[in-house]
Amino acid sequence: MVMIKMEHLKRHFKKLEVLRDVNLEIEQGETMVIIGRSGQGKSVILKHIMGLLMPDGGRVIVDGQEISSPRQVNLYEIRKKLGMLFQGAALFDSMPVGENLAFALREHRHLPESEIKKIVAEKLEMVGLRGIENKMPSELSGGMKKRVGLARVIAMNPEVILYDEPTTGLDPITADTINDLIIDMKQKLNVTSIVVTHDMVSAYKVCDRIAMLHEGVIIFKGTANELKASRDARVQQFIRGQRKLMYEGTFATDEERVQYTQKFNITDFAEQ
Repeated sequence: MVMIKMEHLKRHFKKLEVLRDVNLEIEQGETMVIIGRSGQGKSVILKHIMGLLMPDGGRVIVDGQEISSPRQVNLYEIRKKLGMLFQGAALFDSMPVGENLAFALREHRHLPESEIKKIVAEKLEMVGLRGIENKMPSELSGGMKKRVGLARVIAMNPEVILYDEPTTGLDPITADTINDLIIDMKQKLNVTSIVVTHDMVSAYKVCDRIAMLHEGVIIFKGTANELKASRDARVQQFIRGQRKLMYEGTFATDEERVQYTQKFNITDFAEQ
């Protein structure tokens, strides 16, 4: 079953065309990783899925309901199915951890305080932070803040979790802890996950499939192994992390290489 579908999605900001023609389907229960260079519009896609932005063209469909029209009357109900872990965790600095988690529960669930307290403790334990309800965000490390942010997301029992650069700014060991949590949340909660990242180690570990956004268009969709085997020069340049693409083994012939450089206006090739 398709949980999220984007059809010919377009969005510009003033004269800058960020999304030109995005087409992507995300299956229920899968983890889709979206990669691409900075400024390509990856986070803009997440905002369209959340209904925070309306497209200039095309459609966004979540669980069979279109959310890309300002006439959409069920946007509030659809958003209840979605949770987002922001890049900086976006915790309320003036509230202790427990209150950060309880805030949305009080606003939207109308549960007794005893039940809210139970949920807060349960979700913190799920992310490996048992008993820190009274700590302030300023007392937490970057990795702990991310985990608290994730606990706050899952406290609302979403069907879809959106991760915006979940490992940015973290050391490799802490980043891998976040990767394990993304996998754990999928397995325990059966959620659909969309992960926007530059971190290819993370992308390969957590993904079921990967989509690459380039110049406002999805130029690749497939598994991690299919991504590594792609013959597209733009894909290879990105995943190798090299300004000068070492093309040996990427192209069958020099003629094919020249055709790629001309087609995609790439001038930074250099032989190894």
